[in-house]
Amino acid sequence: MEYYFDLPVSDDDIKKLHIGDIIYVSGDIFTARDAAHKMMLENPNIIPVDVSDMALYHCGPLMNKKNKEWSVVSAGPTTSSRMEIFENDFIKKFKINLIIGKGYMGKDTQKALQKYICIYATYTGGAGALAADRIKKVKDVYLLDKLGMAEAIWVFNVENFGPLVISMDSYGKTLFKR
Repeated sequence: MEYYFDLPVSDDDIKKLHIGDIIYVSGDIFTARDAAHKMMLENPNIIPVDVSDMALYHCGPLMNKKNKEWSVVSAGPTTSSRMEIFENDFIKKFKINLIIGKGYMGKDTQKALQKYICIYATYTGGAGALAADRIKKVKDVYLLDKLGMAEAIWVFNVENFGPLVISMDSYGKTLFKR
């Protein structure tokens, strides 16, 4: 099945989704890689924005700043398995229900998705320019001075971001065991 959602996505909509479904999302997403996950878990108030209504995107974008405004050059997904050690606690603490990334996520994430009604959707690796085209606005950036461009927390407004393949659903099913 193919679905289009405006963020935030409700728990009822999350429950409609199953592995193999394709989704496109519009609304606000935020990026967080290893260092950002760790910092946010250690200090949940480190950024002045509530991320619970956004999708989490495992991404280290390439950005350009011109006349005090940021634009996205490339925003492909990064390898999500690196966030496995953080994801259970991250989902629980920040009430995330949609994670976007690339590649495998493990059993701890699989259990957390089921427990907290969340899904993991994968985006095609190597398609950073396509992803950048779906980002309509850079809303903000946090921790740029501490983490650098790739690890900083970016908040993007996206339109029909995808296609995203549901790779792990809220029922404990995963494409990674097929």
